[in-house]
Amino acid sequence: MDELDLLKKDWKKGNSNYPKLSYNDIYKMILKKSSSIVKWIFIISLLEFGFWLSISFAFKGSVYSNKIDELNINHILIPITIISYAVLIYFFYLFYKNYKNISTTDSSKTLMENILKTRKTVKHYVIFNLASLFIGAFIGVFYNFNHNPEFSSKLELASASGEVFKFYAVIFMVTLLVIGVVIGVLLLFYWLIYGILLKRLNNNYKELKKLES
Repeated sequence: MDELDLLKKDWKKGNSNYPKLSYNDIYKMILKKSSSIVKWIFIISLLEFGFWLSISFAFKGSVYSNKIDELNINHILIPITIISYAVLIYFFYLFYKNYKNISTTDSSKTLMENILKTRKTVKHYVIFNLASLFIGAFIGVFYNFNHNPEFSSKLELASASGEVFKFYAVIFMVTLLVIGVVIGVLLLFYWLIYGILLKRLNNNYKELKKLES
C-alpha cells in the first residue's frame, strides 16, 4: 500500500490527527506512484523480450529447430524477425519515453495525458505480440502443408483412403487448439502483469480527475 492509499485509509477512519495535504502534496504523491508504475512496465517489457530471446537460443540445434531449417523458409523468417525486433525496439523506446515524460511532468493535466498515452502504448504492444504469434503460426502451418515431406506423405495416405477432409479438419482443429492455448496463456500473463499495472495507473488517472475537479 503506497503513501496516498494510507492517507485515504486514515481519512475514511476519520483520523483528525492526520495532516491536511495541499494540492501539490497530493499531486506529487500521484506523480511518484505513476512514474514507478511506468518504470516497471518498461522493465517488465525488457525482461519479457530477454526471456523469449533466451528461449529461441535454447531451441537452437533442437529437433524442432532442425525441422524448421528443413523447410527452407529463412527468406521468410529473417525479414519477419528483423521487422518484429525493430517494432519491439520502438515499443521499448515508447515505454522509456513515457517513463521520462511522466517523471518530469509539472502539471496534472499533462500527467493525465501521459497516463492515457502509456495505457494506449501498452495495449498496442500486447496486440502486436498476439498478432505476431498468430501470423507466425499461420506461416508455419502453411509451409508445413506445402514443403514438409512428412506431411505430404500423410496427405497421400489420407487421399488413398478417401479421408482428405478428415485429415485437414484434424490439422485445422489441432492448430486452432494449440494457438488458442498459447494465446490464452499469454493473455493470462499480460492480464496478471500489465493488466494490474494499468489498473493502478487508471486509478491514478481517476485521482487526478478528482483533484482537478
